[in-house]
Amino acid sequence: MNSALQFKDSPYTTFMHETRVDLGNGIELHVETGGHPEHPPVLLIMGLGAQMLFWPDFFCKSLIDQGYRVIRYDNRDIGLSSKIRHKGPRLNTLKLMGRFALGLENQGAPYNLYDMAEDASLLIDRLGLEKVQVIGASMGGMIAQILAARYPEKVSKLGLLFTSNNQPLLPPPFPKQLFSLIGKPESTTEDGIVNHSIKLFKIIGSPGYVNQLEAMQTARKLYNRSYHPAGVLQQFLAILCTGSLLQLDRHITQPTLVVHGSRDRLLPPGHGKAVAKAIPDAKFELIDGMGHDIPPHFIPYLSGLFAHHFS
Repeated sequence: MNSALQFKDSPYTTFMHETRVDLGNGIELHVETGGHPEHPPVLLIMGLGAQMLFWPDFFCKSLIDQGYRVIRYDNRDIGLSSKIRHKGPRLNTLKLMGRFALGLENQGAPYNLYDMAEDASLLIDRLGLEKVQVIGASMGGMIAQILAARYPEKVSKLGLLFTSNNQPLLPPPFPKQLFSLIGKPESTTEDGIVNHSIKLFKIIGSPGYVNQLEAMQTARKLYNRSYHPAGVLQQFLAILCTGSLLQLDRHITQPTLVVHGSRDRLLPPGHGKAVAKAIPDAKFELIDGMGHDIPPHFIPYLSGLFAHHFS
């Protein structure tokens, strides 16, 4: 571990420590680590517009208890990491979405997922780690696929959670789920934003497993930590301007486990199956009843699956 980094106790949990890491490419990432420094490191990469706290503390603790060192971080443009100020022309998101669905190339986003994968690669270096195991969720899974393919010397094993390779003609996200993720809240007061977030958790989450009180506490915690809707849109544009990862998947050589929820309506299970089919020898696991979230109910099983895969 890089000893030059200054770590403080995490304000959220007793078993994680936080720091800021200057990547040297103009980006600083806010990072938390937990677990024994000598244990094998697992890098967690979160999804679209999602702060690192979307990796539940209980999930992190479960991996730590199974003998791993856990690293979670805010991607660029979200949470407490660097924000990207974009000066270019406004892009027509709907037009980009249409082209993306057909497998046509898009350009013009301030950055794409290849840039975000480079952030992850630089972070591994800056933390003084040789090789890591990676779990990427949703957009973070797309970043993880690029990381594994482009920097094979840095990634020993790959875990992918409710993600996609964005190959053309996959079943599209259900409109309600997609627009709740990229839509605007009715009001921009704290309560308006918190209510919008709770609605989002309910719409994309695992049916019957979303705890209203917990969702409210989480939404408020996230809002008070950072609220940056421009970053969410720019990350969405990054996905649209990256396009299909199908060719890249064929070059992934690491042992890969792809996990998907049967009730995911943001990225239907066909997306995970397509990824598992494209990556040589990847294993696919469908979790019955799980949506596009990580509720406490599924964490013991989920963390066990990944820990077993990494061992």
